[in-house]
Amino acid sequence: MIALVSVSLTSCKDINSLAENTDNDLPQLYAEERNSVNASQNDIQKIPRGPVDFTETSKKVLDAVVHIRSTQATSNDDNELQPRELPDFFREFFGDRFQMPENMPQQPMYGSGSGVIIDQKGHIVTNNHVINNATELEVTLHNNETYKATVIGADPTTDLALLQIKGKDLKALSFVDSDKVEIGEWVLAVGNPYSLYSTVTAGIVSAKARNININPEKLAVESFIQTDAAINPGNSGGALVDLDGNIVGINTAIASRTGSYTGYGFAIPSNIVTKVVADLLKYGSVQRGILGVTITTMNGNLAKEKKIDFIKGVWVESVNEDSAADKAGIKAGDIIVKVDGTDVITSPRLQEIIAQHRPGDKVSIVVNRKGKEREFQVTLENVKGSTDITKKENVEMLNFLGADFETLDKETAKKLNLDGGVRVVNLYPGLLRQKTQIRPGYIITHVDGKKVTTIKELVAVLENKIGGVMLEGVYEDMPGKQYYAFGLDS
Repeated sequence: MIALVSVSLTSCKDINSLAENTDNDLPQLYAEERNSVNASQNDIQKIPRGPVDFTETSKKVLDAVVHIRSTQATSNDDNELQPRELPDFFREFFGDRFQMPENMPQQPMYGSGSGVIIDQKGHIVTNNHVINNATELEVTLHNNETYKATVIGADPTTDLALLQIKGKDLKALSFVDSDKVEIGEWVLAVGNPYSLYSTVTAGIVSAKARNININPEKLAVESFIQTDAAINPGNSGGALVDLDGNIVGINTAIASRTGSYTGYGFAIPSNIVTKVVADLLKYGSVQRGILGVTITTMNGNLAKEKKIDFIKGVWVESVNEDSAADKAGIKAGDIIVKVDGTDVITSPRLQEIIAQHRPGDKVSIVVNRKGKEREFQVTLENVKGSTDITKKENVEMLNFLGADFETLDKETAKKLNLDGGVRVVNLYPGLLRQKTQIRPGYIITHVDGKKVTTIKELVAVLENKIGGVMLEGVYEDMPGKQYYAFGLDS
């Protein structure tokens, strides 16, 4: 499975600080965690250089790259009133008069992708689109051992997901600082294209900070590493590694008119990956620092349009009222040229740097305003306009259910005439997706007739429950109450 993008940038998809008491062996490049990692860059074992030879690198990485098989149940609701048609090759014999029975059982669909083991506790990084809509995930190692995987969390805005398997003596790979990866550097893409297990291809880093407009999420972060190493459907979630066998990025997309490799592939930089992984392990969800600006890459045409001298940087088209940027003094028409001392000349690069920060982090931003440079100290905020960090509690129960929840805000509750509730934000492979037709956006108001207004109340009811469970709630875009039932084993 691989996200695809045509050369005209039209997209489609095939099926698009460490935790407390968690792994000190997970390489981490993010801020205060840098000095606590077990495999820092200085400790990474270097493979001797000579004539270009990929055999030693391949031996080092193959055991850590896995195949992921996702089971996707077909929704009965989608087929209730639609008779199933006979496949074309049978219609030649039976004609259009023949239809398959309406009550024929639906067969599950399967997806295929890749993942990378990143520590000894069995944590696996992959793409969100590899696991999206799956009811069950099966992981196969290079030695053909298979495991059921649990979703620890996912982040659609970066198209990343974190899984976990319970295995022993697992081989894991380390991350390197993707900022230090250079254009022209040799890299290997490792994954399972077309379910051809453990495939290695070689190429170079052909560009950095690419935005190909493939992620439809509102706050999507796209600043890909571009490579000419062959990547095909099924490579999604696999590793892009340097010649020392360390993770440079996670393979995600290809540029193609045909759906197959035609010269360019794209990987999420390791610095973004390590930040997302650290957040999912420590907080249960990604903590995004937001500037609150609308931006575009500065170029000659834009300079002519705005009647200003061309300056390399990122044009601030607008600043959201009362946003982090607004509070710091950044204005529309400013050109951002540096962040924390690093030059920025494209909007994807600016997004990439900011995406490595959390709400409450302070960043130094230098702008060019009417020909003069000015520096601002910006305290990043979350999407709700505060510096709060939100930590997901009761992680084991929520992972079992396979969902992210949020307590309904007072404004929405008032609009819907509710006393409160708990909204389903995201669904992953788990009980709710396996046993119900629930979809994101559902607001749970009662469990077995008992009112719930917070995540804590929801979990408290379910943790002490054995047997059948009835959820009562509403959707904002659907009239009336909706009910879902499922069973909890002892």
